[in-house]
Amino acid sequence: MKRYLLLFFAGISFSVIKAQETTTEDALRLAVNRLTGTARFVSMSGAFGSVGGDLSAININPAGSIFFNNNYGTITASNYNTKNNASYFGTNTTDNKNTLDVNQLGAVFVFIDNNYNNDWKKFSLAINYENNNLGNSIYAAGTNPYNSIGNYFLNFAQGIPLNVLTDNNFDQLSFNEQQAFLGYNTYIFDSQTGNSNDTQYYTNIPLGGNYSQQNLVYTTGYNGKLTGNFSTSYKDKISFGINLNAHFVDINKSFTVFERNSNPPYQTGSTISEILFENQLYTTGNGFSFNLGTIFKPIESVRIGVAYESPTWYNLTDELTQGVATTSINNPDNNSSPNSYQYPVVFLPYTVQTPGKWTGSFAYIFGKKGLISADISTKDYSNTQFRPTNDILYSSLNNSMSNELKNAIEYRIGGEYKLKQFSLRAGYHFEESPYKVDQTFGDLEGYTGGLGYNFGESRIDLAYSYDYRKMNQAFLSSGMTVLSRISRYNNNVTISYSINF
Repeated sequence: MKRYLLLFFAGISFSVIKAQETTTEDALRLAVNRLTGTARFVSMSGAFGSVGGDLSAININPAGSIFFNNNYGTITASNYNTKNNASYFGTNTTDNKNTLDVNQLGAVFVFIDNNYNNDWKKFSLAINYENNNLGNSIYAAGTNPYNSIGNYFLNFAQGIPLNVLTDNNFDQLSFNEQQAFLGYNTYIFDSQTGNSNDTQYYTNIPLGGNYSQQNLVYTTGYNGKLTGNFSTSYKDKISFGINLNAHFVDINKSFTVFERNSNPPYQTGSTISEILFENQLYTTGNGFSFNLGTIFKPIESVRIGVAYESPTWYNLTDELTQGVATTSINNPDNNSSPNSYQYPVVFLPYTVQTPGKWTGSFAYIFGKKGLISADISTKDYSNTQFRPTNDILYSSLNNSMSNELKNAIEYRIGGEYKLKQFSLRAGYHFEESPYKVDQTFGDLEGYTGGLGYNFGESRIDLAYSYDYRKMNQAFLSSGMTVLSRISRYNNNVTISYSINF
């Protein structure tokens, strides 16, 4: 029953990270992309760096649009299923989220000059939109024998004068002071002396452990990309391409923590037996990036590609709403159910720079029978940055990311075989963890497959993709030492319809 209450509260309220409490996880949410795109692209695990001829392939190597023979358009829909198994102090829980999304729409226009003497007789223009759906739901629960979530509020309060918490409105305070304000107004802690200048506090939560805790993190939204593409070829041997990309971010993340203890109440003073901490973070913004690429055909059946994807520069704004409710006895106001729910706070815009990416690729074409292709990419996540870099918080976070994150390698292998109008496809992909110590956010391994049917002027393609990754997740950013262990499994089905025009 408590789990459904958490779902209810998360649905109507709040999440836990804001500009002043930004973490590495926020940057990786934008820097690490899931496998998405057209069904043909997905079914071959995205190994399209030198294959081209697909609208999602231009996101890997923009020179690939030159391999379209006609004007061509594709629309794609996907069903994303994310399953998260969580383990927390020996208790295992499972949560699922299904999302249906139209995640790709685009077209390419091909121009050919039939002049035999022109070495640059073909070029193409393409426009493509793709949507990286970020929908996710994680539920973890267990009995913590060590730490109460009340330590989160107590840790922020230490060192803050009492009159700061009693004489100011919530929106006048810094982030640290706001967290202390929420705890003080719900009697989670009290002042040592009661003097207005007191800076030391003690907890009203009975010590001794056995804190039954639940955590629900529920995310909706997307990171979308609109691409304008140009490519051309020289003597049909080497092609060049460029993309200009506009990015759009709209993410709503809810973070709800509940705790109950049955420890004996204090003989004097207040005692807290339940805490409900709710947050909702709404992040919006836009960004820009570009791609450069080339594909060389030494012979008709071989293609070799090299591509560069620039960093993405995001301009983002956060809106955070927070609230705390407790069950309290013997507090000075004789209020058994104190709560402190605050209006949303909008923070100053900030910038996130995600790392650039290099991709090398090779493809062998078996005439009209099929192909096999392989890509290898490298992305240095330690170059991820929050800005302004002279901000004390961002400077510290950037230093942490520089030390904790690494250059990660990604491998993709895919193949396609044609039987008359049918196409059979399969693929494998592996992504190294962005972290030097991958317990925090582990490697990803995935398998894909699919088929297509060509009607002549149009085609339909179907793909299935599966991947998994393990990671750690904290209930709160401070005050608790043990993390929940998450195993995430993605099972996605994608269908595309394409037409020559």
